[in-house]
Amino acid sequence: MLNVTKILVTGGAGYLGSHTVQQLTHYGYEVIILDNLSNGHEDIVKNVLKVPLIKGDIRDSKLLEQILRDHSIDAVIHFAADAYVGESTENPAKYYNNNVGGTLTILEAMKKSEVDKFVFSSTCATYGIPQELPINESHPQNPINPYGASKKMVEQILADFDRAYGLKYVCFRFFNAAGADPNGELGEDHQPEPHLIPLVFYTALGKRSSISIFGSDYPTQDGTCVRDYIHVLDLAQAHLLGLKYLLNGGESEIFNLGNGEGFSVKEVIDIAREVTGKTIKVEKSDRRAGDPAILVSSSQKASQILGWQPQYPNLKTIMTHAWQWHLKRHGDLTGR
Repeated sequence: MLNVTKILVTGGAGYLGSHTVQQLTHYGYEVIILDNLSNGHEDIVKNVLKVPLIKGDIRDSKLLEQILRDHSIDAVIHFAADAYVGESTENPAKYYNNNVGGTLTILEAMKKSEVDKFVFSSTCATYGIPQELPINESHPQNPINPYGASKKMVEQILADFDRAYGLKYVCFRFFNAAGADPNGELGEDHQPEPHLIPLVFYTALGKRSSISIFGSDYPTQDGTCVRDYIHVLDLAQAHLLGLKYLLNGGESEIFNLGNGEGFSVKEVIDIAREVTGKTIKVEKSDRRAGDPAILVSSSQKASQILGWQPQYPNLKTIMTHAWQWHLKRHGDLTGR
């Protein structure tokens, strides 16, 4: 009988998690999702992913131990987290409780169950304000909000668990996830929605009256912030490669994930107008505290060690896939 590798994916009903689950099943892995559905979508799991979904919280140690034991899990891919920068500043307790405490609960359950391979979804927010560009993995980590700080704390815990218990991990610090499954079955659907590209498309669809530009006096080519956008499928592929790396006996590693190219807020809005054919009203607002002018990654390490290369580096392609998803998921209310 063929021995199938069994993977627990926490937060697998969410945006990045669902795309990764889709890739895992495509390549023959057996997947169990654990998700409390605070940000995930049960209908996506039921109708698209069609894998077992266990509704529960990552802070439930007994549930985690039961899942790891009953399903003979070989590795854990961990997405489940709170991820709103503004909210983390207003309610840091929530972020340290869930992002740090929840991850620690998973790791302790893994230790008890002798599961020693862990893929962690971290963030470029651990770097804070960049001191040099592009940002590589050796850049100092000085997070400027509790969200970034919570992820940095988890990275420290992982390093300590490796030294003490032999846990092997791959940690991905990724930049701005964007896009959607090209077939239109999966995409980004947060409530509330904090990210620029979906908000621009909500405006194009008539769900919002305008899109706000926070700051137009940055030291960039057009005065607006510049960010590195990476297709969600490329991120999912990286998590798959990280998993394979660990299953093949790889040592613990940390990788950046990005396209290595930045696009300004104005450029994103202009491409959205081109992709949608819609008039998108813009309103200028003041800068947001702590927004760096430019965030652009170097993903050379992931390329060298994992063999990872973005398959969808073109921003227009990324946004076209996202637009197709939003049309299908939300419909066009503009009548034009």
